[in-house]
Amino acid sequence: MPDKEDAKPYTIDGKKLARIICKNDKFYHQNTLMNTPGLTFFGIEWLNAEAENYVCNNCGYVHWFLNE
Repeated sequence: MPDKEDAKPYTIDGKKLARIICKNDKFYHQNTLMNTPGLTFFGIEWLNAEAENYVCNNCGYVHWFLNE
């Protein structure tokens, strides 16, 4: 996981991203491939959808946003 100094505030669709429970507003950003059993079975995982993840640097909660 990145250093705490790498976490920063993000805005999604004009709204500031924040955790409701811990009230934190700094996150790490990463992209995740959303594998499915069918495409994995055939060895073509690269066809799966990709999601953007924002990980709270305080509690570790992950917000998922599907890239369309």
